[in-house]
Amino acid sequence: MMPSRRALLSMDFGTPVPVADHWIRLQRTAMACRFTILLSGEDAHQVPAAQDELDEVERVEAALTVFREASDLVRLNRRAAAAPVAASPELFALLALCRELHAETEGAFDITSTPLSRCWGFLAREGRLPATEEIEAARALVGMDAVTLDASRRTVRFQRPGVELNLGSIGKGYALRRIGARLQGRGLGHALLSAAGSSVLAIGGRDGGWLIDVRSPQRPDRCLARLRLRNGALGTSGAGEQFVEVGGTRYGHVIDPRTGWPAQGVLSASVVHRDAALADALATAFCVGGPELARRYCATHPQTLALLTPSEGPVRTEVIGAYPGATLLEAAAA
Repeated sequence: MMPSRRALLSMDFGTPVPVADHWIRLQRTAMACRFTILLSGEDAHQVPAAQDELDEVERVEAALTVFREASDLVRLNRRAAAAPVAASPELFALLALCRELHAETEGAFDITSTPLSRCWGFLAREGRLPATEEIEAARALVGMDAVTLDASRRTVRFQRPGVELNLGSIGKGYALRRIGARLQGRGLGHALLSAAGSSVLAIGGRDGGWLIDVRSPQRPDRCLARLRLRNGALGTSGAGEQFVEVGGTRYGHVIDPRTGWPAQGVLSASVVHRDAALADALATAFCVGGPELARRYCATHPQTLALLTPSEGPVRTEVIGAYPGATLLEAAAA
């Protein structure tokens, strides 16, 4: 089905409304979600290029996933505690970016938190409340201080056994960054890319930009914010997809690597940035660190827009920072 030109695009592209013009939608399942490329009917000649770039998503997944035994990341996780492991230029550059983000988000973004996700059962999608001793044991394995990156040799070494890297909190945004850049290199000037509904990349944006509704998986019935977006990316993080409830307390799958416990206080965190990988990663970091971290980061990183909705009290969205390609039309207010 072809969405209308005037369709309001939510994080899952909304519901089409019949009008004269049309869009072309291409989809591929990868990274345990649906990747979508939306093209204007005027760009129908770019369909083969878009199909080629959806193949690129599968290549990225094959290299960076922790769920395929032959992936570059699994090979690194298996060997790096024993000796330095050579990494591909792509993987090494992404790990270097993750180290930088870890420092800039005060440890809220941490790709070494896999032992905690496993401890809480979220890695296997079987959430549980572990004993405090289990949490502390897992937390002892977490920390970017245990990961040594040697740029001269392009190697990775873990400083203690049990360290595991997982790029799930940046991987979808990184894949959108890759295919977006490649599509633009092939002359495409107008498209909307999406992964899982939680990561969006806008290429161009006629008529003032792509119209996007931001929603939380936990509250899909409520629009938290509405904006127009041109030449930028939006990432959203929240605890609605996976959680465990014990004694009336809800524990979501977004874990604070600094404490070992699921993050509390934020229902949804969205970030608009020029780089889809950074938008994805920062959304997770702000979901963990809350408005205080978002304010500190945005104060020192211009052209970053954060939209945070607290999990307690009336539904309202706090707007922090700004992005030149984003026009905020509406934000939920108590």
